[in-house]
Amino acid sequence: MSKTEWTTADIPDLEGRTVVITGANSGLGLESTRNLARARATVIMACRNAEKASQAVADIRASVPDAQIVVQQLDLASLASVRSFSEALLTAGTPIDILMNNAGLMALDESRTVDGFETQIGVNHLGHFALTGLLLPLVAAAPNGRVVAISSDGHRPGKIHLDDLMCDQRRYSRWGAYFQSKLANLLFTSELDRRLRKAQSSTIAVAAHPGMAKTELGKNGKSVTNVVMRRATPVLIRTGVQGCESQLRAAVDPGVRAGEYYGPRFHAFGHPVLETPSRRARDVADAQGLWELSERLTNVTYQF
Repeated sequence: MSKTEWTTADIPDLEGRTVVITGANSGLGLESTRNLARARATVIMACRNAEKASQAVADIRASVPDAQIVVQQLDLASLASVRSFSEALLTAGTPIDILMNNAGLMALDESRTVDGFETQIGVNHLGHFALTGLLLPLVAAAPNGRVVAISSDGHRPGKIHLDDLMCDQRRYSRWGAYFQSKLANLLFTSELDRRLRKAQSSTIAVAAHPGMAKTELGKNGKSVTNVVMRRATPVLIRTGVQGCESQLRAAVDPGVRAGEYYGPRFHAFGHPVLETPSRRARDVADAQGLWELSERLTNVTYQF
């Protein structure tokens, strides 16, 4: 099968592999969990809402009865929760073959996390930055471990404001904050990749975006766009089953190389293919600056 025709049917047998997926109880995370469990991976569903996660497990087991799934509570809007979740996995000591940083928020009304971060950059980037840094020893302990960041084509209009990451000094824009957070996902991936290569690690950092897929993103808020998304996504946007293909390819395709970025062939839809991120996403100085700022904000220092 050609590289332009990759589908979930190409997922290899993952027996004995352990995968951690954030935001695994709905949308792209749920469909990724279902497909990886079907391929016999052990999946740790890292979810904020344990009740919804339990319902998701029942849904998966209806079609994959022998699914190996563990649910653990994780709230990416709380660094204390990130540390508690990570400490539990570090204590267990099981190597993590794939860390899929899937959870995300989009176009929220202005708000703050418990740590005082603007919520979209706090959850979409800083929570995952801290989680990855804390769990990196377990990913590095797996042969050829992968960290997969889920970004968006919305990164393309995004601008990173290293001097005002939290929108303290400029007017808050729900979409500007979202675009910044998705750009941050790619800047983080590129800098993590550079540092892994420098350390001669076998772990790789890659990224993906789903194109347009029906999820819960963008539906929570009071703006006109939030209302449109609540009403339009059931009929205008393809399903999460299709949307998860890019991140699954980034996670399991043996041909994927360090630092690569995958998305639908036609940006909004199509089989997952290799893409080139925006020029801003490839800015080395911004990537390094964001990394250093993220370390200070989260108090997480990576050990390579």
